[in-house]
Amino acid sequence: MATFAVATTYSPSSVSPLKARRFGFDFGSFLSSTTKLKCPSITTTTTLPVATHPTVSVNPSSNSNSNHLVLPSNESSERLLRVRHTCAHVMAMAVQKLYPDAKVTIGPWIENGFYYDFDMEPLTDKDLKRIKKEMDRIIGRNLPLLREEVSRDEAHKRISALNEPYKLEILESIKEDAITIYHIGDEWWDLCAGPHVESTGNINKKAVELESIAGAYWRGDERKPMLQRIYGTAWENEEQLKAYLHFKEEAKRRDHRRIGQDLDLFSIQDDAGGGLVFWHPKGALVRHIIEDFWKNIHLKCGYDLLYTPHVAKADLWKISGHLDFYKENMYDQMDIEDEPYQLRPMNCPYHILVYKNKLHSYRDFPIRVAELGTVYRYELSGSLHGLFRVRGFTQDDAHIFCLEDQIKDEIRGVLDLTEQILLQFGFDKYEVNLSTRPEKAVGDDDIWEKATSALEDALDGKGWSYQIDDGGGAFYGPKIDIKIEDALGRKWQCSTIQVDFNLPQRFDITYVDSNTEKRRPIMIHRAVLGSLERFFGVLIEHYAGDFPLWLSPIQARVLPVTDAQLEYCNSVANKLKMYGIRVEVCHGERLPKLIRNAEKQKIPLMAVVGSKEVETETVTVRSRFGGELGTMSVDDFINRIKLASENPRSL
Repeated sequence: MATFAVATTYSPSSVSPLKARRFGFDFGSFLSSTTKLKCPSITTTTTLPVATHPTVSVNPSSNSNSNHLVLPSNESSERLLRVRHTCAHVMAMAVQKLYPDAKVTIGPWIENGFYYDFDMEPLTDKDLKRIKKEMDRIIGRNLPLLREEVSRDEAHKRISALNEPYKLEILESIKEDAITIYHIGDEWWDLCAGPHVESTGNINKKAVELESIAGAYWRGDERKPMLQRIYGTAWENEEQLKAYLHFKEEAKRRDHRRIGQDLDLFSIQDDAGGGLVFWHPKGALVRHIIEDFWKNIHLKCGYDLLYTPHVAKADLWKISGHLDFYKENMYDQMDIEDEPYQLRPMNCPYHILVYKNKLHSYRDFPIRVAELGTVYRYELSGSLHGLFRVRGFTQDDAHIFCLEDQIKDEIRGVLDLTEQILLQFGFDKYEVNLSTRPEKAVGDDDIWEKATSALEDALDGKGWSYQIDDGGGAFYGPKIDIKIEDALGRKWQCSTIQVDFNLPQRFDITYVDSNTEKRRPIMIHRAVLGSLERFFGVLIEHYAGDFPLWLSPIQARVLPVTDAQLEYCNSVANKLKMYGIRVEVCHGERLPKLIRNAEKQKIPLMAVVGSKEVETETVTVRSRFGGELGTMSVDDFINRIKLASENPRSL
């Protein structure tokens, strides 16, 4: 059960040496033409498939398609779901055989396998081996899974006899009159609605592995007991398990927390508090590049940039509804001159206040405003996770105020802009979901139909495949959510487009129509990257720290063979800096070590300088992925770097 919003799928094949080289620096691609930005449509057309089943390399050293495997998911394979659910029961039975005092709670299947929570003494990795061995015995006995339907009173009687207080609490929360129990043979049973395999023998014990132990509060409430959660993974066969374990190793290698420390990109300091990110010089430089690109493309696409305060009077959040519906995620109020103020959890009300600052005519629309706005949200310490789940983060927030008949064109413009931005960062596979009206909603049926139809028409016009999440919209309007797929095939929720009928009403914003009557505009919320912190974490893992040249904090490192060439190296670096190239000079070690250090720091280019290069006023260039690229003039080196940086999609 992940503590951050990511649906995990697996595609280690996409990190083969051939694929990885695409992320590096290849002078052979320099001759391709530079793609120019254009709004609202773009010059390239890309079909964006909905990511379905990932491809996994069974043999990581091979690029042969015959070694690639499509891993099933719980959604694509009911048999796998049944296996995983049954494994949770088998694990609970094994735990209670080995540790009779353990109390059981809940044990569902999850994305990669299953888990079960127990109230018991802390476990160790050695305990996991004992539990797995006992699970293997139970599986080998081929015990049947038997479903029994009992009355509520009978269920209460049986649970009480076993002295299982958590199960009694679960029983009380079950609203259906029919209570179902699943037995493993005649030795163990659990409250459960199913489904399960017919017998434990249907599980391949060689395709099951216990992975880890974690603490988890009962019902996710920090005021309740801390439980022991055991995570496991289960697959249909050994080949699938092998592919999954390879994926895990690759994901571990790419972990943004480790890479962030190794490359000195960011840190989270205990002295300052959990979930608060410190951007170090190199990480801050990457953020600066991202922000500059984001601002420039928004200005080209007709947005006005805003900067708004980090705090506001608490009454603002009362009007917006956040104090009623979002209070548990907001920090405590602070008293300023006997008036309560609040750290902002959202940027939306601020943008509305800017809109309300003057009267608007129908001729003013559409009005597009955008801000890289930092917000603060309370998260439990146990849910914090590197850059993926933090307490303070910066959103690439934008809001569009428009007329009803402009919704479709504005949504299409946002989709075009989203595609442009995501392609720039190397993401070209998306899963798109359209969420429609829920049971409880604000706004008239007519405007809901118009807005939903406009979203559908924009997606259809874009030619994107999408799935309908019927009733999954927010209470204030329908929305489009876009998940990007990274190099491992994992999907990350980043982009969202939401139509809002609620806040315009709450803040009573209006415009004057052609009949000089006051009308209410439509408000569209949209974010492309989402949280900059989280997106940076995704980028680190997507590229395994090997950023493309345009994003790399240090693009080139100049290395002297001896200190006798140091003066020339500094002059080369100064010339590169004049052209905006991010470069540094390193010396004081033997050349092989200087090269190794540059490769460990994932520097895309090295310019080696010896006595011959000084005489001819040249550099010998080495690429991190391309190896030796030959000797060239400094001007030629500069021109090639600039061309590659301006055309990042060619890398």
